[in-house]
Amino acid sequence: MAEIALSDEAFRQRVFDWFDAHGRKSLPWQYDKTPYRIWVSEIMLQQTQVTTVIPYFERFMARFPDVQALAQAPQDDVLHLWTGLGYYARARNLHKAAKVVVAEYAGEFPTHDLAAMTALPGIGRSTAGAIVSISTGQRAAILDGNVKRVLARLHAVDGWPGKGDVLARLWTLAERYTPHRRLPDYTQAMMDLGAMICTRGKPSCLLCPFEDVCVAHAQGDERRYPGSKPRRELPTRQTQMLLLQDDTGRVLLEQRPSSGLWGGLWGFPQFEGDSELHEWLERHCRGVHLESAWRPFTHTFTHFRLEITPRPARLPGQHVIPAVAESNRQWVDPAEPASVGLAAPVKALLATLAQTHALNA
Repeated sequence: MAEIALSDEAFRQRVFDWFDAHGRKSLPWQYDKTPYRIWVSEIMLQQTQVTTVIPYFERFMARFPDVQALAQAPQDDVLHLWTGLGYYARARNLHKAAKVVVAEYAGEFPTHDLAAMTALPGIGRSTAGAIVSISTGQRAAILDGNVKRVLARLHAVDGWPGKGDVLARLWTLAERYTPHRRLPDYTQAMMDLGAMICTRGKPSCLLCPFEDVCVAHAQGDERRYPGSKPRRELPTRQTQMLLLQDDTGRVLLEQRPSSGLWGGLWGFPQFEGDSELHEWLERHCRGVHLESAWRPFTHTFTHFRLEITPRPARLPGQHVIPAVAESNRQWVDPAEPASVGLAAPVKALLATLAQTHALNA
């Protein structure tokens, strides 16, 4: 880890000067900076771009204006408003954390205690720091992906930040530079520098306030930092999704278990192979007309790829599936699915079914 030719105070002043001239100051969560609003925005912004988050944030705030409203809401309502953002564990943890804040802290976030903040579901050290620093102005460091990239390049910190020793070096720098004044501005500025200037692929070094002291830039090797995660081939899994429709065109959805893949979301019945699919049909709806499979497509997760084969099917006449009376199954109109959480592939398949039904009507 190399040092830069700049004092800590001079570093902070450059950050403030750049933010005053170029930083983002009109994002929806920058108005009424309550811990609740900052928390929701920070969770949504994890691995998601600002432009994508803005409409989701505004709809979420309209439906859940405070932590009490979120805590009291059914999980289905929360997941429904999260549909399309991905990484649904974020939404489930958001809901769990809201319940904890209401039950254990009388609806007030424990911003005076970073340890208590990080103990809330889904809130790590950096997210806690962002919530505290932006909403209260208290001194707390952050180290999200954007800040990691800025600091790694400035000081030529070698290695992948997922490794403990590399992460420790970056936290040391983050703590060192965090000021005792203008915490909301500093925190936002560091995130903006990474998102707007010190970008992953093509950093705009000529526009950077640290262009003259950045060690990675002096080496002419900005893209080397931070180090990349060791690559490994993603395994591929297969699943079949049963697109079972009744004679009115409604399709059967079922709710997945609360944990695991797409936990708590609604989707089509899924099967690992033909035998499992046919056994299910034999149990629930003999005589169903199973049509030709649609072309498989792939949905990529962090740790694996899922190859999905849609299996459209029709119920004969007025046939009714007894099991649909269970609370975890329901018939829905593909054009107007219920207000529940849907995984992206399910949402896309529903749209295709709705379009097909409209063409055939």
